[in-house]
Amino acid sequence: MFFQLPQNMAAPSLALAALLPLSTACLAQASVPDASVSPAPAASAAAVKAKPAAKPAPSAKAKPAAKADPLMGIAVTVTPEMTGAGIVSSGVKLPAIPPVTGNRKNPVASWGKPLPYPIVIADRRNNRLIEVAPDKSIVWEFPSPSLAVYRGNEDVNFSVDGSQLAVSEEDNFDVHLVDYNQRALTWTWGVPDHRGSGSHILNYPDDAHLLADGKFVTADIRNCRILIIDPKTNDIVTQWGTPGQCKHNPPSQLAHANGATPLENGDLLVTEITDAWISRITRDSKVLWSVKAPGMHYPSDAFPTVDGKQIIVADFWKPGRVVIFDPATRKVTWEYFYKDGEKALDHSSIARELPDTGDILIVDDLNDRVIVVDRKTKDIIWQYGEKNKKGHTPGLLNYPDGFDIDVFHDWKTALKK
Repeated sequence: MFFQLPQNMAAPSLALAALLPLSTACLAQASVPDASVSPAPAASAAAVKAKPAAKPAPSAKAKPAAKADPLMGIAVTVTPEMTGAGIVSSGVKLPAIPPVTGNRKNPVASWGKPLPYPIVIADRRNNRLIEVAPDKSIVWEFPSPSLAVYRGNEDVNFSVDGSQLAVSEEDNFDVHLVDYNQRALTWTWGVPDHRGSGSHILNYPDDAHLLADGKFVTADIRNCRILIIDPKTNDIVTQWGTPGQCKHNPPSQLAHANGATPLENGDLLVTEITDAWISRITRDSKVLWSVKAPGMHYPSDAFPTVDGKQIIVADFWKPGRVVIFDPATRKVTWEYFYKDGEKALDHSSIARELPDTGDILIVDDLNDRVIVVDRKTKDIIWQYGEKNKKGHTPGLLNYPDGFDIDVFHDWKTALKK
């Protein structure tokens, strides 16, 4: 979720860029890890700000600025921080996947407190998706099939039927669909390791959802826009915001949008970093309301509460904060904030109210853990990952940055729990 707001943001190039989608043949092989790619060193403990380019020696001639290729955008230098641990896996023998028998309205059997359902975690610097059951067993895993295509997964969300996972990769500059049953990459939009602002090029895409009508939505942060894409044609069918016009004036202009959460009726909850704006926008581009989230430095991926009446949002800051508030009044009805100690958050990027229990699930990115906080006591009652200990073996994570709740597959019955 990390994005440093520039001091003076120049208008990006508006040169057209064409999508170079993966071929069907390549995608068919994308569930098999690329053994030719060796793991890179582990990522550092904190998000790294981009270093300025070195100044040329006095006798050297300055090179002209990189120009965008009309088909590829501008190539991005891939750093060890971006490749993280390389291609890794937990090594666990995975159980058979149960069929889809639930949905968000009628979920499968609950495990109860402390975590009622398994969760899929976007384990960013391990370049993998991993599903963990409430008993902390690993039930599903998708390691990167190739770092050239899939690297730095930072947000993940199930499709409405539970069959696919929508994934965004900010510093790989692309978005994906992963088939859950096949554990296979099936669709990519954007050009890996190339940034731009053309019609099929992204610049730090954050958030990813496959909508009920089959369209794909993502927040293209540095282009200050929300894109709704048709995966069948690869065309943009809706765009809110304009590259180079990064200010709050939805839907025509957005101030570094980093979230676009679909609501039950099809509306989208749009989060903007600058000034902490959260807006509810219909699919036909009507802004129903727009408010500033209270107490936020850097709001990240606002979600509705389970009853749909309030908003829950995490502050991607140190120390981090989570608030639940009424968008009609901006009144905070619940808050989690600790300056230090075991309960303190370090750049928490997503928080959600859990169905069935009402407790709060939080990804604590730079503390390398996902936690459940008791709604009443504010105690941490469940945790996966160890604070400030990176790894890919069972029980460890490496910069977890997103999650979704698996209410679709009855792992409780499948595992005989």
